[in-house]
Amino acid sequence: MRRRTILGAATAAATATLAGCGAPPPTRSGTGPSDGASRPTGSPPPSPAPSAPPRIVAENLNVPWALAFLPGGDALVSERETGRILRVPAGGGTPTQAMRIPDVAADDSGEGGLLGIAVSPAYASDGLVYAYYTTRTDNRIVRFTIGGSVSPILTGLRRGSIHNGGRIAFGPDGKLYAGVGETGNRGLAQDRSSLNGKILRINPDGTVPADNPNAFSAVWTWGHRNVQGLAWDRAGRMWATEFGQDTFDEVNLIVAGHNYGWPTVEGVGDTGGGKYTNPLVTWHTSDASPSGAAILGDTLYVGALRGAAVWPVHLNGATATVGDRLLHNAYGRIRAVAAGPDGRLWITTSNRDGRGTLNPGDDKIIAMTV
Repeated sequence: MRRRTILGAATAAATATLAGCGAPPPTRSGTGPSDGASRPTGSPPPSPAPSAPPRIVAENLNVPWALAFLPGGDALVSERETGRILRVPAGGGTPTQAMRIPDVAADDSGEGGLLGIAVSPAYASDGLVYAYYTTRTDNRIVRFTIGGSVSPILTGLRRGSIHNGGRIAFGPDGKLYAGVGETGNRGLAQDRSSLNGKILRINPDGTVPADNPNAFSAVWTWGHRNVQGLAWDRAGRMWATEFGQDTFDEVNLIVAGHNYGWPTVEGVGDTGGGKYTNPLVTWHTSDASPSGAAILGDTLYVGALRGAAVWPVHLNGATATVGDRLLHNAYGRIRAVAAGPDGRLWITTSNRDGRGTLNPGDDKIIAMTV
């Protein structure tokens, strides 16, 4: 496996942009070091402190995994182990159970269960919510109206005790994107016939869009280990966070039809003559384990589980530079990060997942001004 051994070294430029966005190709850009290290020449100044203290908007949740917002501002939050979807009032308050997905199979020692949720862009007319979750036989994507029956739209994704992926989000093109992990079976990431180790792109009814790289496949990109964050900037470029193995976690600029290298490359490495696309940001795994991601303004905010922080990644066109981490060790492990309709960043902790240290009131949803 080829690995870059210097944290914060400059990443290679991507060779193209998201199909149809028309943005220029990225230029060479470096990642920032961990707190306490010297900052590379040309990096932006440290991120400013939040203009108002973070506020706890909900607490005593059971491993919240994803956040999505309804048109009126209420938040939906998935609980990985219980299979519940909770509704949090706009601005915060006591959550109520919106519904429970009936056939969720969560393993206390694993990473499966009720994972990503997304609200239909046409929610005002169709009332649909989407979820990605683990059953006893597979991972799948379903849709439903709140309190209604659940209809599968994509089934048969391989499940595992680890690397189930699970993040789903609607892109600006109205298509549904999903990060699907390779379940610990590395070879699946390079297997074009498998949907695991990929980012998928499907129509809202689960069919394959005709303008996918392969009109008969949901695969948008491949060569992924475990993508758990998806976000789009104002130019329509797609960014994704990805867990590394032992050395480097990644932020990738996602380009349709590209191969992101796993398991041959972890972090920045030999592209194989252009066969693989390098990440634009890397961290040592001890500083990140990046999960949810959201963009506010020109900054991508990344939740860090092992790093117990939120990392701001400053975007300048198709280049990216890391700022100083926020909330470091303030709330423990950070899983979901979402841009709230109130203009604040909403985040969830993940301290009840068997890997964190419990704090009073865990798990929590926190809103902060950035």
